[in-house]
Amino acid sequence: QVQLVESGGGLVQPGGSLRLSCAASGIIFSSYVMGWYRQAPGKQRELVLTITSGGSTNYADSVKGRFTISRDNARNMVYLQMNSLKPEDTAVYYCNARWSTRSYWGQGTQVTVSA
Repeated sequence: QVQLVESGGGLVQPGGSLRLSCAASGIIFSSYVMGWYRQAPGKQRELVLTITSGGSTNYADSVKGRFTISRDNARNMVYLQMNSLKPEDTAVYYCNARWSTRSYWGQGTQVTVSA
């Protein structure tokens, strides 16, 4: 059974930082492209960042220079470091694992950026 479990969300003030974690199980983690997506109220889910097993990353323009993705293949973990947070970053953040035609999602964690 594949499980992706996110943690680390919460309420933060503009300009603050948060670190999200995603623990994966039930997959050969090192084979998968791992990613973070987000969905704000009334909007479609969008890509935030992805990282391949080898460490290559793909960023949305809106988060370049502020967000960083990393992975620990030994621990089956992927992380999202979010700095300089803005109110428009408010969304539910989802962890994703993708390999070939297979794609798995976590349950999501809420991030709210507000004063």
